[in-house]
Amino acid sequence: MTDRPALTVVTDDPTPPYEQLRRQLIELVRFGVLAPGDRLPPLRQLAADLGLAVGTVARTYRELELAGIVVTRRGGGTRVAAAPPFQPDPAEALREHATAFVREARLLGAEDDQIVSAIARALGR
Repeated sequence: MTDRPALTVVTDDPTPPYEQLRRQLIELVRFGVLAPGDRLPPLRQLAADLGLAVGTVARTYRELELAGIVVTRRGGGTRVAAAPPFQPDPAEALREHATAFVREARLLGAEDDQIVSAIARALGR
């Protein structure tokens, strides 16, 4: 992956680092930033770049491989699968983002009415 996009891990985010990284990589593949055949950074390199344990990055790659998003070949590294299993479903993506927002809002201590109010404000209502 040359000129690769910046991947980040927010240490004070309640979402585990492997999950933050997994979500970012999925989005990069989903939106075509990473194309089929593109190589992901080696485990040790990405772990060092992000200040993570190698096992954390390995878990991310393992979960992406189980989902069919990447393939790993000994000596060939980890690459985006030839046909990642994405079906453009905006409704599903919206549900995923809404679920993540509600989970994070609840971790902040927000009540349901505050969450609904925040969404209404974001919609400009």
